Amino acid sequence: MSLDIKFESISFDEAKTRLAAPEESAKPRTLVVYSGAELSFGETTKALLHEASAQISRAAAFSKFTGKSGTSLEILAPAGLPSVSRLLVLGIGSAQPEGTDKDKAKAFDEFLALGGQTAGKLGAGANAIVVYDLPLTVADAAAAAGQFALGAWLRSYKFEQYKTKKKKDDAEQEGPAEIALAVADAAAAKRAEGEAAGVAEGVLLARSLVNEPANVLTPVEFARRAAKLASLGVEVEILDEKALSELGMRALLGVGQGSAQESQVVVLRWNGGAPDAAPLAFIGKGVVFDSGGISIKPAASMEDMKGDMAGAAAVTGLLHALASRKAKANVIGVLGLVENMPSGEAQRPGDIVKSMSGQTIEIINTDAEGRLVLADALWYVKEQYKPAFMIDLATLTGAILVALGQEYAGLFSNNDELAQRLAKAGEATGEKLWRMPLGPAFDKLIDSRFADMKNTGGRHAGSITAAQFLQRFVEKTPWAHLDIAGTGMSSPAGDINQSWGSGWGVRLLDRLVRDYYEG
Repeated sequence: MSLDIKFESISFDEAKTRLAAPEESAKPRTLVVYSGAELSFGETTKALLHEASAQISRAAAFSKFTGKSGTSLEILAPAGLPSVSRLLVLGIGSAQPEGTDKDKAKAFDEFLALGGQTAGKLGAGANAIVVYDLPLTVADAAAAAGQFALGAWLRSYKFEQYKTKKKKDDAEQEGPAEIALAVADAAAAKRAEGEAAGVAEGVLLARSLVNEPANVLTPVEFARRAAKLASLGVEVEILDEKALSELGMRALLGVGQGSAQESQVVVLRWNGGAPDAAPLAFIGKGVVFDSGGISIKPAASMEDMKGDMAGAAAVTGLLHALASRKAKANVIGVLGLVENMPSGEAQRPGDIVKSMSGQTIEIINTDAEGRLVLADALWYVKEQYKPAFMIDLATLTGAILVALGQEYAGLFSNNDELAQRLAKAGEATGEKLWRMPLGPAFDKLIDSRFADMKNTGGRHAGSITAAQFLQRFVEKTPWAHLDIAGTGMSSPAGDINQSWGSGWGVRLLDRLVRDYYEG
């Protein structure tokens, strides 16, 4: 996955030298600086802007710019900077990233957003020097620079390969933007940016998978793209329908039996930890298109169901991120890839299928299909790999949107420690989770008159009964289920994402592994 911005870390002295020298690039140069509240600047920035200070003050007074967070001031041909065509002053307010862990997490989230805001102001194909001299106290300036770069990379992503005509401005700005990031410690910032690059690539890979149309991204094509992770040292195994049948994955196969596309399960293994350490397991729902099957969905917005594989996309992006930074952990990623279509061969409401676990399932609604895919995938991982924990990600229920909107993903877990760690990783990355309940009363709602269980418990507590269904396939293994129906696709635009597919979960789970499970 290529990134649309090329970062170069340089010292403040190097920035001063470059700004004094004639610009050699054919692209006009932009200088970006940051202002705190009441038009305050860091000492290095003050020195660089010395001759332009009066011009900035006049422009700020005219436009009522005070350095408030999220605001900006643009000056063309700034005084005393002959090699600069445009000066951008971006406001960051007066927030101080100090104090509690929550405050620090919030501050890093702000650095991430600042990178996105800067990339948005610069636009595609920019040539810029960014003076990362913030007028506030930063405990770990290099890490903050890494978050800045990550935010900029995420903001710059576009999915336009199916557009045959480009706007004139876009055509003139082809090629990646080039940003020289001037920092106090260029070497430390470069290391932080290097680690952030792998995470950015993982997020963008996940976004692109979610954005692809279903006529292109079939289960077989998804598996082929996931297999490219072998170039990073990831071991890849692809199970076709014959292998899945031999394993007894009839719940998963039942979902795909109405489609002309063959179902697949992809196993991705990253062995970066001790040889005897139990792996961390991540399982993704990968329904590449969900028509609802015989229980067909309404036509309105059905096109969005190409994104019903956002869980599998996130797991793929996560393995890319971990392998890119050579994470010191053993990790398993499993993708359950199917297409849910109505046909003469599709499973029907009332059918009973036998899962890999041996438990039988009455199909009440063929549109409650993701849990069938995950049931077999979870059991397979539990039996085959004896993981330290299992976390599944799935765009599983519309009910989670009713409960949490698009601000939080639903978190269900049988293990308090795992749930708490996930919640903290969510706070640190801004990919937030809200824990939902589980319990015997909810579990009883999926008991079946004819089989061991039914695949839906009715309208009430829909997200919870879906999670209760999954819990029947994990036994005592520590497990968490993330319902990402509100966060994985059709995501609202923000500072770090302008894409329909968000790549949600990659940063969250990379942080979880980094903070708690690397040796």
